[in-house]
Amino acid sequence: MKFLLSFIFLLSVFFSFGQQTINGTLTHGGIQRTYILYIPASYSAANPAPLVFNFHGYTSSASAQILYGEFRPIADTAGFLLVVPQGTIDGQGNTYWNSGWGGAVDDLGFTEALLDDLSATYNINQDRVYSTGMSNGGFMSYYLACNLSDRIAAIASVTGAMTKGTPATCNPQHPTPILEIHGDADGTVAYLGGTVNESTQAGLDYWINFNNANSSPSFTVIPNINTSDNSTVEHYVYDSGDNCVEVEHYKVLNGGHTWPGAPVNTGNGNTNHDIEASLLIWEFFLKYDINGKINCSTTSVNSLAVSNFEVNVYPNPANGFLTLKWDDEKEITSIWIKNILGEEVLNVNVNGLNQTRISTQKLSKGLYFLEMTSDTEVLYTEKIVLK
Repeated sequence: MKFLLSFIFLLSVFFSFGQQTINGTLTHGGIQRTYILYIPASYSAANPAPLVFNFHGYTSSASAQILYGEFRPIADTAGFLLVVPQGTIDGQGNTYWNSGWGGAVDDLGFTEALLDDLSATYNINQDRVYSTGMSNGGFMSYYLACNLSDRIAAIASVTGAMTKGTPATCNPQHPTPILEIHGDADGTVAYLGGTVNESTQAGLDYWINFNNANSSPSFTVIPNINTSDNSTVEHYVYDSGDNCVEVEHYKVLNGGHTWPGAPVNTGNGNTNHDIEASLLIWEFFLKYDINGKINCSTTSVNSLAVSNFEVNVYPNPANGFLTLKWDDEKEITSIWIKNILGEEVLNVNVNGLNQTRISTQKLSKGLYFLEMTSDTEVLYTEKIVLK
């Protein structure tokens, strides 16, 4: 793969003469923000182009990330625009992204404002906007998947994770493809979780559950083509999610807090060179747009009925109240609402009825599962969204 990426780079240099690297600024929230925008020679204003956000890690910078997480040679041949934003300074004097860690800086609003600003100048395919990043940049990508999912089609994280507690507050609006690349010897963002991050598997499990994907993954051992990097890679794919989306994980055994295949070995611990993270990320993004896997043949994200009787649930998304009407031949005794973690948050006894109106005003906004049960079994299940 490394040879392939180098070959792509050589081809792009030979055939492309119109690349542009723009050091841009944008004022948001009273702060002048900066970013690096890379436009490949293949870009044409006549054709909508995908856009990839690439967020740097904690204490790092846009200028370091564009070198470390290198996407430019891939963009030259694939035709996407690449934007590498610069974070602000936290209370300890370090560059960072406010991905739910706290602080006054509105990085979520900045990201959306930057997307709007770029969209006003360039012909960006709004269905194909993606986010990736290293470490804190991976946290930021998860944060966007939770809170800006109406603009983000898919995300990939390298050595990042979901911020502690985020699964309970995450509010995605569509099935979201997720790719996580992480070393199990990461000494900075611990694979098994830490004070600020959920474990890698807990983050994956959230998206597997949310996407209604297969909880039993397919498993592949990546060939150990570089025996000097003291690490190997396992690949897990949780497929068959709603809208054909998948959750993928490259687990780097004995891998450190680094970007696999990086042209420069910075970071902490072993850098794996059996895979090229940047190339794998683009190959992952290439399969999806905002509606899920391109050319997917499945339809509704709410198609979770486990019985064939008619149930009318409205409005969905709901704002304050949810009305249900169902076939009166079915003896429904209880209606349960569970959060994304499977925890029961509301129960209504409807024994003998065939309709009810449920107040959801005390529940936080987000995705939930509605279950209708008889005395002995679940008869109907549906995803509901509370606004």
